Amino acid sequence: MTTITDGKVLVINGPNLNTLGLREPTIYGSRTLASIIAELEAYAANGDPGFAIDSIQSNHEGVLIDFIHERGFDALGIIINPGALSHYSIALRDALSAVKKPTVEVHLSNIHTREEFRHHSVISAVATGVIAGLGARGYLLAADWIRHEVIAKAGTSA
Repeated sequence: MTTITDGKVLVINGPNLNTLGLREPTIYGSRTLASIIAELEAYAANGDPGFAIDSIQSNHEGVLIDFIHERGFDALGIIINPGALSHYSIALRDALSAVKKPTVEVHLSNIHTREEFRHHSVISAVATGVIAGLGARGYLLAADWIRHEVIAKAGTSA
């Protein structure tokens, strides 16, 4: 069983998120993915021992699924921004469902106020929670929720 002292939070980023800071900054903001991950790593380092970030970004669905299979069963929780895979990847949804970890789906923009095809996420059905439209801060809010959810379930205090 994974505990707060030996687990990691997986941070999974799907297609095109490697272009953050360049791609449509009016929609996705001006921050790069590297700066978002660095902020999460600093947050993790400034807290509970063993609460660490293990991140990946790929434009290839199978790479993300393999990452979940290889590391998800031992993770404390998962933060995922599946990008366009949100709307159609049953395989990614099933991988998340298989590992049964607290999962927060994050979207930089509010997908519900954008094009109609973005309004539905197949990932949301297996996520514990969804954060949309809060920009890069959504990742930090997700990490904070996972930290406190895991601590609460372990019966310790923050």
